[in-house]
Amino acid sequence: MNIMIIGATSGIGHNLWRHYASMKHNVIVTGRRKELLAEMERELPEHTQSVLCDISETDTFVDVLENTLHKYCHIDMAIVCAGIGELNPKLDVEAEMSTLSVNVTGWTNAVSLIYRLFEEQKSGHLVIITSVGGLQPTPVAPAYSASKAFQINYTKSLQCKAKGTDIVITEIRPGLVDTRMAKGEGLFWVMPLEKVCRSIVRSIDKKQKRLVVTRRWRMINFILKHFI
Repeated sequence: MNIMIIGATSGIGHNLWRHYASMKHNVIVTGRRKELLAEMERELPEHTQSVLCDISETDTFVDVLENTLHKYCHIDMAIVCAGIGELNPKLDVEAEMSTLSVNVTGWTNAVSLIYRLFEEQKSGHLVIITSVGGLQPTPVAPAYSASKAFQINYTKSLQCKAKGTDIVITEIRPGLVDTRMAKGEGLFWVMPLEKVCRSIVRSIDKKQKRLVVTRRWRMINFILKHFI
């Protein structure tokens, strides 16, 4: 398969890159950190193509997608992991706007362009990493929780739009995962990255509509899946 991972230089995206490249799929990875992208190409050069890209620069992402199609002709699966999440208890306006520029404006541009590509191809699997943080507002990170709520609802809308087509959309809604995105004091329920990614891969393989990843609390998982 030709797989594109948006936001692959750390955390879930990075782990999924290693999994799929090790399985000998062609994996196109994007991110904002040039040195980390170069390391990924050196580690698995035959199955990794890296592209420097900040999704908040919307015109740049258009070029990235066009260049990828020029080389590979067809994208079978796209995984959108890119995002930022900063604690902002003092409500610094610049920090809030920076979060929205990535998690809403850049994210929407990337997701909608990929969806339109899959419409043209008449097939494709779009995997979107959101967050359970979108279900509960937080005073220490208002823009982050609001942006994740936006992503959850936008993804649901696309899933409705894709009914009756060969476009599959899988939403992955994790809780706190042991990555650099997990910030704050006294964190609990933090899940090991490797374990979370194994669950994500299984969900992708099954082409599930949604996976809510929680740590052991099955009742919470059931409630989030079926009632929220």
